[in-house]
Amino acid sequence: MSNKLSRRDKLRLSIRRKISGTAQKPRLSVFRSNSHIYAQLIDDVASVTLAAASTAEMTEATGTKVELSTKVGTMLAEKAIAKGILNVVFDRGGYLYHGRVKALAEGARQGGLQF
Repeated sequence: MSNKLSRRDKLRLSIRRKISGTAQKPRLSVFRSNSHIYAQLIDDVASVTLAAASTAEMTEATGTKVELSTKVGTMLAEKAIAKGILNVVFDRGGYLYHGRVKALAEGARQGGLQF
């Protein structure tokens, strides 16, 4: 492992070997860049994205990155509930469950998703 990215890729693949999403219980995948955070619900059986949300699509982005991550989680939960999805499997994507990733998960839980 030469750097942080290769370490994260190894963790991400380890997580993906263990979890998978279906149409009834999709995988909530998280990607975190330096400036934005992205989340999507994925049906791995059909290889289809069911819903997605990110800070990049937010027009009025005010607040800290952690606060915006919570808003993304609630936005994604609203989109999922509109499609009839209540249960998901959380895929942290190799990131630590801390900070923005944790805030997104808590926002999704506050929005009504269960995982």
